[in-house]
Amino acid sequence: MSNNREIVCIVCPNGCRMNVQIDANNKVSLVENALCEKGKAYAIDEIQFPKRSLTSTIRVIDGELPLVSVRSDKPIPKEKIQCALAELRKIELKAPVEFHQVVISDLFGTGVNIITTKGVMNRT
Repeated sequence: MSNNREIVCIVCPNGCRMNVQIDANNKVSLVENALCEKGKAYAIDEIQFPKRSLTSTIRVIDGELPLVSVRSDKPIPKEKIQCALAELRKIELKAPVEFHQVVISDLFGTGVNIITTKGVMNRT
């Protein structure tokens, strides 16, 4: 038994509206309407190995700001996002915090780092 799904590609400005045929094992058997190979690869990844970039905040102790924004340096598997957010809630950084400071390296063995997106100075 196969299933069809429509996916809009977000890789390039073309925004291809692709028809994807998925077999019973959740494998992509056919991708239609992709204008490039990147779109086809995106459709396969989105069905078989969905990933998302992660953004959040972490508490800062003695900082001029109470929180610092963080993000993943690469997309992480979608099923690990809730666990990653739980890990981030446990972390408190001591000011000063550097721009692009690695907060967590190799998150869950994925090779993804969580980094700060701004610096936070000490509270004076």
